[in-house]
Amino acid sequence: MLLNTWGLALSILSASVLFLMFFGCRTAVMVLRYWDPESDSNRQIRLESEIWLSSSLVEYALFIQIISLIVFVLAADDFCQVIVGAMCATGTLQANEFGMPALSLKLVGVFAYGCWLVLHKLDVSVESYPLVRIKYILLLVLLPLLLTDIVLQTLYLVNLNPEIITSCCGVIFEPESSRSVNLVESVEQKPFLILYYSVAAWIVLVGSTLKKFNLKVLYYFYASVWTCFLVLGFIGITALFSSYIYAMPFHHCPFCILKKEYSYIGFALYGTLIPGAFFGMVTGVIPVLSRIDKLEDSLHIFKKKAIYLSFVFLFLFLGLSSYHLVFYKLAGGEL
Repeated sequence: MLLNTWGLALSILSASVLFLMFFGCRTAVMVLRYWDPESDSNRQIRLESEIWLSSSLVEYALFIQIISLIVFVLAADDFCQVIVGAMCATGTLQANEFGMPALSLKLVGVFAYGCWLVLHKLDVSVESYPLVRIKYILLLVLLPLLLTDIVLQTLYLVNLNPEIITSCCGVIFEPESSRSVNLVESVEQKPFLILYYSVAAWIVLVGSTLKKFNLKVLYYFYASVWTCFLVLGFIGITALFSSYIYAMPFHHCPFCILKKEYSYIGFALYGTLIPGAFFGMVTGVIPVLSRIDKLEDSLHIFKKKAIYLSFVFLFLFLGLSSYHLVFYKLAGGEL
């Protein structure tokens, strides 16, 4: 599948990312060796000019890599047309041992790469670049993750054999299935919904309090609650809400909701849950960064924006995930 249209698109994106990251990592080494904000030497002046270009290139590279998650899922969904037994991305990702790890790592990467982008925005908001060393250290730390991401993606495409027979989502997520990936049996609707909406209420409560009081423990608590809600969101989509979207009680799949016949609602669900969780979880780094001089004003502005955006995405996700269930209930159905 490496020469498939989707495979070529993913490979071109990966090659572009690696090309751009090469310049960023070169600058990172130079910064760690020679950066001295107190110096006015020619090397320091050249380095200050270089970090603008390299940081912009890295910014584009990481943004492309984040977008590659969407392209990867679309590719996996399209591959089901040629993989025997697959009806959606669930089957094609299970077609070899590299599919699910590649998807999982890309999802982790969204949060990791996003953190670098946040650090970069905070760094350039202050004239003295107080985070330049930290963000370039993080860049070098992210490099192995990025390389592993691309390697797993490539291995998945290379080893995807159209002649292999795989399982469809109806088998993998069957309630009576003995597979370890099954989540359906372990979720009781009423207790789960109570927990789900309770955690969402805690997010609103803690976030509203955090807007007024600058307590370090609240930052960590807010990030932790959002982490819990992210997990609950993924479980809820797979084991509960999807069946109401499909109007089929035994159809549990986190990928079929991305299809046209379901109005692509999956993109709206994941497109609100993941950004909301990111902006909620990234507030956890604010207490650490507050120790750095000259960042107070920038951090204050960022805190307000992060909490506001996390609230917006939370309410959108709650509305989207609850709509079909509430509509079913109002129509006379029972939980």
